Amino acid sequence: MHIDAGDRVVVSGPSGSGKSTLFRALAGIWPYGTGTVTIPEKRRVLFLPQRPYMPIATLRQVLSYPDRSPGHSDAAYRQALLDARLPHLVPRLDEEANWALELSGGEQQRIGFARVFLYRPDWLFMDEATSALDEETERALYALVHERLPDTTVISVAHRPGVATYHRRRLTLHPETRSIEDSLVPAAAG
Repeated sequence: MHIDAGDRVVVSGPSGSGKSTLFRALAGIWPYGTGTVTIPEKRRVLFLPQRPYMPIATLRQVLSYPDRSPGHSDAAYRQALLDARLPHLVPRLDEEANWALELSGGEQQRIGFARVFLYRPDWLFMDEATSALDEETERALYALVHERLPDTTVISVAHRPGVATYHRRRLTLHPETRSIEDSLVPAAAG
């Protein structure tokens, strides 16, 4: 299987078919199995899981993850929070907290999208990254990713049919035949 830079691919299949395991293998954190995964060198890669990592830190540091020395302006942080539909968190940028306990699942997923807008990855892997969001918010966030990061390669695991419209290709995992079907997404957003 080959995914070109700038492609948009949605991964689907029944529960238990290995979608999340595929993402773990792509991230290099699944040691079982064989094969080779190659992601172009010197590219910014971001994995956005269903439950984003929330360090105990200032909100500014949480948003900057995984950048070690972020260097984002206050305006960039504010805009990322506004884009992610989290305006109520703007005044809390310098507050340190256990954000995993402070924020709902949906807010944590929107923090993940704020990270996307700040980090601007070349390759973005999203594993059920909008499962806790309502469909309207999900559509709005995917549309912003599509608009603001047009050259980013996006690979998403999602169950909702609406997510597919923001992708060009669909990879369907068939566990019974241990195969992957590669097809175009009808009426793709781009």
